[in-house]
Amino acid sequence: MTIEAEKATASAGSARRAFVGRLSWGLADQAASSVSNFVVGIYVARSLGVTAFGVFSLAWVTYGVVLNVSRGLATDPLVVRFSGVPDASWRGAVGRSTGTALGIGAALGVACLVAGLGLGGRVGPAFAALGVMLPGLLLQDAWRFSFFAAGAGRKAFVNDVVWGVALVPALVVAVPVGSVAAFVLAWGASATVAAGYGYIQSGIRPRMTEARGWLRQQRDLGYRYLVENVSLSGASQLRAYGLGAIVGIGAVGAVRGAELLLGPFLAVLMGLSLVTVPEAARVLRQAPHRLGTFCILLGGGQAAGALLWGAALLLMPGRLGELVLGGVWHSASELIVPVTLGVAGTGLGTGAAAGLRALGTARRSLRCQLFASACYVSGGLGGAAVAGTVGSAWGVAAATVSGSAVWWLQLRSALREHAQEPIREVRTS
Repeated sequence: MTIEAEKATASAGSARRAFVGRLSWGLADQAASSVSNFVVGIYVARSLGVTAFGVFSLAWVTYGVVLNVSRGLATDPLVVRFSGVPDASWRGAVGRSTGTALGIGAALGVACLVAGLGLGGRVGPAFAALGVMLPGLLLQDAWRFSFFAAGAGRKAFVNDVVWGVALVPALVVAVPVGSVAAFVLAWGASATVAAGYGYIQSGIRPRMTEARGWLRQQRDLGYRYLVENVSLSGASQLRAYGLGAIVGIGAVGAVRGAELLLGPFLAVLMGLSLVTVPEAARVLRQAPHRLGTFCILLGGGQAAGALLWGAALLLMPGRLGELVLGGVWHSASELIVPVTLGVAGTGLGTGAAAGLRALGTARRSLRCQLFASACYVSGGLGGAAVAGTVGSAWGVAAATVSGSAVWWLQLRSALREHAQEPIREVRTS
């Protein structure tokens, strides 16, 4: 073997080890993050019953919409354009990006607080509590994506561990109160502690005053990602609200319970999502001909993992399910098969989505997401009207598989276009 070949082999091995390291931190970070969300969900399900869990689930999907607004405008452009760039460029972008996330949390938090105070009843206090906590929740999430853009997944993991540790005393206070709002406050307050620690870790001050400039600089990606992300989470919100209106709030709790059963695998799926776009961007810069293979392995692996986890759930003893979910178990267990298929379809599609994000083809990814979201809402609500909660779950499963097919068709076209274009300059400022 020549010296040049030995150097190439060593370089390839080093690159693989670096990738495995970044991937491992992504999985570890999401596991730590999911523990916080899982613990709060389990406490509510076991302590307050299926109806209160439905109220919590409505607040949860609303948080998902707001989170995706923040990601679309603040952190998604950061990950696409500032992954693996010089430190000075990264630090400047992170200050503007986190400031944007904090500003979005403050603005939408006020709106959520006002809406919650106006609603009253069972749902209103939960929404009011969520509004108070949104700035800290969104800033904590922005730190995670900032660290992964720099390839510093370990810092993101430590930040989520801090969140989990802070959650323990917060739950000690919330449990005796015994309300959904108390649990939301505990969850959000512990996230705010982790958000403050993110500033200590990075030494970067979020610059809210530069949010407008960030939005202007990233508008070619940000606004498309905003629509794309909100259509995804907004579809979940519409499905949850519609399911509650058609079948009842208890049905929303049953669906969320089934999703909690898939929580460990969803943690893996979300952990991968933290690193897949940065890694796809690296593959595109270093070996663009391998991007398609990378996406196929990513999507296929996630779909296979979801099916294996669902099969394991079907073999789980009912007593164990009752121990985890309490009274929610019976209704949630009926949804395991369709919810598993839905997650498998989503996992398959995210492989193509990572490729489209890395290519910067926001128009194509937006088109895919709008189609997938329309299918999700129509399948979920149409199924609910025909066959209740189970029908809604099967409608969503069919929708995710259809949406995944569209993602892959668009990626294939985008890869063909990219092969015919000159190499594009990567923005670092």
